[in-house]
Amino acid sequence: MPTATTNRFYRQPLLKLNKAYNYKQFLSSRFPFGFGGGWHILYICANQPYTTVKQFAFYSSLFIIFLFSCKSDSTSYKKELSNPDWLHQIMGAYTDVIVHDIFSPPVASRNYAYTTIAAYEAARHLDSSYVSLGGQLNGLSAVPEPEKGKEYAFELAAIKAMITTGKKFIFSEKDFSDFEKTLMAKVDKLNIPKDVYDRSIAYGDAVAKHIIAWADGDNYKQSRSFSKFTINLKDAARWRTTPPVFMDAIEPHWNQIRPMALDSAGQFKPVPPTPFDTLPGSQFMKEAREVYETGKNLSEEQTLIANFWDCNPYKMNVTGHAMHATKKITPGGHWMSIARISGLKAKSDFVKTAQSYAITSIALFDGFISCWDEKFRSNLIRPESVINQYIDENWMPLLQTPPFPEYTSGHSVISSASAVVLASVYGENFSFKDSTEVRFGLPVRDFPSYEAACQEAAISRLYGGIHYKPAIVNGVDQGKKIGHHILNTIRFRKS
Repeated sequence: MPTATTNRFYRQPLLKLNKAYNYKQFLSSRFPFGFGGGWHILYICANQPYTTVKQFAFYSSLFIIFLFSCKSDSTSYKKELSNPDWLHQIMGAYTDVIVHDIFSPPVASRNYAYTTIAAYEAARHLDSSYVSLGGQLNGLSAVPEPEKGKEYAFELAAIKAMITTGKKFIFSEKDFSDFEKTLMAKVDKLNIPKDVYDRSIAYGDAVAKHIIAWADGDNYKQSRSFSKFTINLKDAARWRTTPPVFMDAIEPHWNQIRPMALDSAGQFKPVPPTPFDTLPGSQFMKEAREVYETGKNLSEEQTLIANFWDCNPYKMNVTGHAMHATKKITPGGHWMSIARISGLKAKSDFVKTAQSYAITSIALFDGFISCWDEKFRSNLIRPESVINQYIDENWMPLLQTPPFPEYTSGHSVISSASAVVLASVYGENFSFKDSTEVRFGLPVRDFPSYEAACQEAAISRLYGGIHYKPAIVNGVDQGKKIGHHILNTIRFRKS
C-alpha cells in the first residue's frame, strides 16, 4: 500500500471521487470527432486506482499535445497545395498535348488564354489584392464567386478549373485526362478535408463552365466554316504557297476572332510594308537581297539563334519522295515556357504564377489577332518566293517558310507583347536561362531581360530567311503597343 513517505497515496478512482462529473462524457462532448480515441486514454487513466494526480496531469498533457497535433494534421495539406508547381505541371502537360495535336500558332494561343484565365479566376481568391477579369476582358461577365463563410482550397479550385477548361480546346482529351488522374492522385494523398475538397472542386468546375461559355462566343466555331483563302497569282506582290508542302494559308479569318483587350483586330494597324517593286535597286529588292545575303553568310551563332526560335509546328522533313513531320512547340508555347521559367526563378507564389500565365496568354492571343489582321490585309509575298524568282532559283531559307503571308512577323509581334507584360510582373531587367528548346536538342540560352529575348526572337526571322527587315522592326513596334495597351486596360490587382 503506498504511503506518504513514498509520495504516493491510495485513493479511489478519480471518476468515483466525483461521480457527478463523467470525464468521458465531458471529453466526448467537447471533441465529438474522437481524435482516434485520445479521450479514451484519459478515461482509462482516470479510472485506475493507483493513478496519482501528477500522473493524471502528465497524461492530460500528452492528450493536449495529441489534440493539437491532430488539428495540425487537418490543415497540413495547405503548405504542399500552395506550391505553384501544380500549375507548372499542368502547363507542361498542356503544352505537350498542343505540340502533339499540331495546333497552329493562333489557335494554340486561344487554348492557352482561356485555360490560364480560368486558373487565375479561381486562384485570385488566395490574395484579396487581386481582382477578377470579369467585366474587363471583352465579353467576360462576372465570374462566379465562392460562397461566403465557407472554407475553400482555392489552389485545388484553380487546378480543377485549369484542367477542365483546357480539355475543351484540345483533340487528345484522353491523354490530358490520364495526366489529370495522375495529378489528382497526388492531390488525394494530401488528405484535404472532404467538405473542403468537394466545395473546391465544385467551385473550380463553376469557374471552368463560365470561362468555356465565354469562349463559345468568340466566333472561333463559326470561323471553322469560313471559306479558304484565295491565292491571287495574277498579282506578283501577293502571297503564294511555298515548298516543301505548299500548304494552304493558315487561319485567314483570325482577325474575326473576338480579342481579349483590344477594341478591334485593327486597333494597332502597323504602317504598310515596303511597296512591291522588282526593279534592281528598288527598296523592296534591297530588302529581299538582304534576306538572301544574310542567309548565305550565316554565322554559327546566327544559325543557332534561328533554330532556337524556329517554333514551327508544321516543319516537314523531306528525304527523296518521303516526307514526315517534326512536332515542335509553337511561338506562343515558347513564351508560356518563359513565363514558367520566370516564375520558378522568382519563386512566385501560387496566385502570382497564375497571373503571369494569364497575362502572357492574353498578350499572345491579342498579338496573333492583330498580326493576322495585317498579314491577310497586306498579303505580301514571302522572301523565298521573291528570291527564287528574281535573284537565285536554287536558294533555300535556313528555316521552312510558314504557310501564311509575310507582313508583319508573328514572332516579332507576340514576342514583344509578351516581353512587355512579363516585365510588368517580374521586372524590366529580369534575367533568365531559357531552356525551352532543350527537349528539341538545342542548348540553353541566357537573356538579361525579356526585351533582349524579344529582340533576338524577332531578328531570328531574318536569319531564318523567312522575313524582310520591315516585318521584324514594325512587328516589334506593333507588339509593344499591344502589350502596353493590355497593361493600361486590364487590372489584375487593386489600385
